[in-house]
Formats: sequence, C-alpha cells, structure tokens
Amino acid sequence: MATQATALFCYNGFCIPPFLAQPFSMNHTQTKISPTVLTIAGSDPTGGAGIQADLKTMTAIGVYGAAAITCITVQNSRGVTESVPLDGGLVVRQVQAVLSDHHVTHIKIGMVGTIEIASALGKLLASYQGEVIYDPVFTSTTGQSLLSCASLAELSDQLISKVTVLTPNCLELAQLCQQEIATPEEALACARTILARHEHLQAVIVKGGHLEPERPDIHDYLVMKNQEIRTSKRIRIKSANLHGTGCTYASAFASFHCLESDYSKAFSLAATYMDRIISKSNSILLVKSSKNGPLVHYL
Repeated sequence: MATQATALFCYNGFCIPPFLAQPFSMNHTQTKISPTVLTIAGSDPTGGAGIQADLKTMTAIGVYGAAAITCITVQNSRGVTESVPLDGGLVVRQVQAVLSDHHVTHIKIGMVGTIEIASALGKLLASYQGEVIYDPVFTSTTGQSLLSCASLAELSDQLISKVTVLTPNCLELAQLCQQEIATPEEALACARTILARHEHLQAVIVKGGHLEPERPDIHDYLVMKNQEIRTSKRIRIKSANLHGTGCTYASAFASFHCLESDYSKAFSLAATYMDRIISKSNSILLVKSSKNGPLVHYL
C-alpha cells in the first residue's frame, strides 16, 4: 500500500512530513505527488466532531486532508436535533472526485448515516488499494442514533469487510458483536472475532474510554492478526470538553499511519496526541452549556 515516506523532522514525538518542511520556491517543480488523507463522515456545525474535527486533526498533525460529506447534522453541545443523510450516489461522486485528482493513501470513515451509503461506499472501496480506517459511529455522545439501519450485520457485510482498521469504543464493539461487554477480556475476544470474520481487516483498535469508566486510567488496545495485543495506558482526564473524541482519535491514527506506515507507531502517537489536546481543552470554555464542549485540536 502506498504511503508517505518517513517524516523529515520530528519534535516531541510529532513529525512534520517532507512536503511541509521543504523551503518555498517560485521555481520549485514537484516531482512526487504528496499523499492525501480523505475523511468520509457527517458534518458537525459546531466543528467539534465529524469532518470538521477530522480536518483539524489532520492539519494539526501535518498531513493534507480532504473530505466527503455523508450527512448534514444539526447539533451542538446539548445534542443532535436533526440528521439528514445525502444521496448515496452523491457521496460516492464526492469520493470519486478526490480519488481521481489526489494521491489518497488513507481513507478515514466516520458517520455513514444509512445502509444505502454504506453499500455504495462498499462497492467503491472494493477496488481501493490504500488503508481504510473506519470509526463505526452509531450514536452521538449524548445518545442519539446516527445510523438508520435495521441490522448491523448488513452494515458489516457492506462496509466493514472492505476496511483495514476498525476503531470502535466498547459500546460500538458490543453492537457489532451483538453481545454485552463488561471487561477488557470480553472486548478483546470480540475484537478477535471480528478480525477472524473479515479477511481484509488487519487490525481492531478498542478504545477504552467507555470501558471500566470508574478506573482512573484508560487502556486502549491494538489487536492485529496473529500478533500480540498492544496496550496504551494513560491517565483518565476529567473534562467537560470531550465532544468528538472518537472522530479525532481515528483521524489521528490515520494521519500518523500516513506518516509512519506502522500500526504500532501510529497507535502510540495517536494516544499521545489525544492526551495533549484533551489536557489543553480542559481549561478552555467554548460552549454556553459548560458541558460536552469540543476539543481544541491544535498542539
């Protein structure tokens, strides 16, 4: 799979890709097209989640981001009041416009919205050779359903079989496995089941924010085919600004993998990035409700 070469300059664990580090020249001729990370997701007017959060994350980390919208939502820190999915064909045409013009090495998928969109994307991705990172967003942080489908098994057949990395939290993982998850062992067993079910799928990242919520720390897990499970342990930061953490994490992983071409490195760097921006966001008041505010994505 084509990915960007190792970054030219790194500082404190975060790397600037070569195309950003090159000096500007009026006469410079680009000899190699730089990679693009494409997000396919819903639109959040507050900028805290969805494509807005994805593009902020990609820019902060140092990769070029493009976006195709699946749904228009009406939401703020108090919740989602309206979600209007676009026509599946229109979603696909957005994606095709980017793929035909950019060197897209990574696609990050978030809120899909409908089975029609999932099916259309699945057909399109059947011939795509790059990395596909899917964050299976089924409900909003405040509990509203964001996917109008009767069967998650159908979603799995249409879309998950085409992705390379899945990044569910434990609630989304439980829905995909159709069983309750109360312990890390149960979550990891589900992840292995999903990996075994889909030949193309290479890794499942189990985000631990909702798992054992009373613990003072968070454990995220990287489960890869036929390899040891890798764990990322970090202190749980109590914050009123956590809107869009799932979208941001998946986009951070996609961006770092674009830079490093290594699942384990991207997994570790994504965790560090999340720690930094959650800590930074904790002291900033951005919404009148004083709760469920967005993250501040810059470092």
